Amino acid sequence: MLYPVEQMIFILLALFAVGAAYYGFREMALIINRGQRELYLDNLPRRVLEALRVYLAQTTTLKTRRVTSLFHLAVVWGFTYYFLVNALDALNGFLPEFSLFEGNDVLSSAYRLFGDAFSVGVLVGVSYFILRRFVLPNKRELQYHPNVLLHPKVAAGAINRDSLIVALFILLHVGSRFLGESVKIAVHGPDLMSPFATLVSPIWSGLGEDGLIIMEHLFWWLALGGILLFLPYFPYTKHLHLAMAPLNFLTRPQRRSLGEMAKLDFEDEEIEQFGANKLEHLSKTQIFDAFACIMCNRCQDVCPAYTTGKELSPSALEINKRFMIKDQMSGLAAGEESINPLMGFAISESAVWACTTCGACIDICPVGNEPMMDILDIRRDAVLMQGDVSAELQTAFKGMERQGNPWNNPRGDRFRWAKDIDVPTVEDNPDFEVLYWVGCAPSYDPRAQLTARAFVKVMQRAGVNFAVLGELENCTGDSARRAGKEDLAQELAMTNVETINEVFGDNTARRIVATCPHCFHSLAKEYPQFGGNWNVVHHTEFIEELIAAGKLPESANPKKMSNVTFHDPCYLGRHNDIIDAPRTALTKGVGVDIIEMPRNKQNSFCCGAGGAQFWKEEEHGTKAVNVARYEEAKATGAEVVAVGCPFCMQMFETAKSTLGEGPEVKDIVELIADRLPVGSGD
Repeated sequence: MLYPVEQMIFILLALFAVGAAYYGFREMALIINRGQRELYLDNLPRRVLEALRVYLAQTTTLKTRRVTSLFHLAVVWGFTYYFLVNALDALNGFLPEFSLFEGNDVLSSAYRLFGDAFSVGVLVGVSYFILRRFVLPNKRELQYHPNVLLHPKVAAGAINRDSLIVALFILLHVGSRFLGESVKIAVHGPDLMSPFATLVSPIWSGLGEDGLIIMEHLFWWLALGGILLFLPYFPYTKHLHLAMAPLNFLTRPQRRSLGEMAKLDFEDEEIEQFGANKLEHLSKTQIFDAFACIMCNRCQDVCPAYTTGKELSPSALEINKRFMIKDQMSGLAAGEESINPLMGFAISESAVWACTTCGACIDICPVGNEPMMDILDIRRDAVLMQGDVSAELQTAFKGMERQGNPWNNPRGDRFRWAKDIDVPTVEDNPDFEVLYWVGCAPSYDPRAQLTARAFVKVMQRAGVNFAVLGELENCTGDSARRAGKEDLAQELAMTNVETINEVFGDNTARRIVATCPHCFHSLAKEYPQFGGNWNVVHHTEFIEELIAAGKLPESANPKKMSNVTFHDPCYLGRHNDIIDAPRTALTKGVGVDIIEMPRNKQNSFCCGAGGAQFWKEEEHGTKAVNVARYEEAKATGAEVVAVGCPFCMQMFETAKSTLGEGPEVKDIVELIADRLPVGSGD
């Protein structure tokens, strides 16, 4: 119980702290509201439950760095419990008769036991994080390559200073409350429900009754008064993620897949800016990301560009955004224009074009940030607004625009891959059940054409009633969209939607199957934005269905099969969660045991082709992305690396040529076609 003068001081201090914190939070809200597009609050009950699940279970945090994550879990649970603890302690200071959880009943005992255990958990966890940031070898996870662009304050150590301030506050707050409980135990005797505080309580044995009262009041003030002193600083610190992370999960867009891009509205004449040149051009959720970032660098750990020495660090992008906001917080809140553009200050030009759009940064982020989407919007500004695009990409764009393919090969050659085999077009077979979307790579690349021919052989063996569009097919625009050329991507999409809808007619039972994950992703997850709503599957899913239906023999033609490892394409596994189908096709359709690479399934490492990288020179680094991944496949000892993407195949063929040796590269359907009985569809 506080003395009246203490109560008055606490109330005045609380009014000041809340007022100052309100000013900071108000500025945050105004800055976030500067962003484009609204925060998402549809299906609110489901969103709330999901945000609570992620926050309390820490499922996103526990994906990696297991030891560190367990310490973080202890801190999160402890800090969450302390909302109750602090509320009750405040009431104890003002209400003389308040005695909730003061007895020996079950609830009171549980309250004290959890308070004691969580206090120690937080203290141990925060102590570990201090050691990790400044002493332990894994502090390297919190550092950056010298070539990564950093805000001057970040480069000067601002994150370390902020982390230390936050950590010391937590130690002061929780430590004071814990020691205050030990003082109570020194007065009233041991408490079995507070074993750790009881263990510490003998240190106060030399104090008299007056000394114990003074210490009890002192620790109360350090614990709760410390909150009031820290509160105005809270909106400006990385500790803000405590509140912003669950709110980020609550308000971020619910995409059809991890990498679904937002559609730009070119018909809205009031829109003058396409893409993001400055902070205020980002969406609200992208600005939100900067406040939610925990600065843990997990995203850069899995970034194929960063890990091969490029300038791109998704973490640095979010952190630089945060410090750019802090530099101009009041001005941005008042509606002023950002001083500096994003490219060149939040992220370098080379880093922007190094992104493979693999989605690993989004998948791994414990607070739900999406730095890949920032990069794609910065590319949109560079291409659509600045006209800044490499000659290589310009060539690919011209090919897509004029010939319907990024190779810029004649449109009339699109169906030549099938000139000597029986492949029906939609004109030949208007009653088809399955439309095989061939894609540009199998249409024009000689190596990928072998995949298309193998898939035709498998479908014919299974008796599938299929057809292709032939010369009616166009590029889906995936590379154009991810390279920032949104207008071209939309033109291609609308053309393809019109074509498919016309040949499908009213037959909603028809399906599309694609051998390219990028085509699959566009058709299934992004074309609904343009009126294309069809049942689309990847060819490995389709093969899995054929095997399950008995239309393909399991392990047909059982000749000796080489050891096989499987590379999960980013746009198949991580973007669209198609993990089991390709493995089922290999184990049942080919009859092999898969040797998994260390990074597999949703955690697969990129081949380096995505995000239009296939059409441009790779940004400078210490190693090519495709070589790094192919070396990983080679290290398994497998004789064959199986793929489910024509671009992955080409990247690995190039890596094999670079290294001079390594496992053979085969699409899954090629392996299956090789094992079909002779004469089946040849």
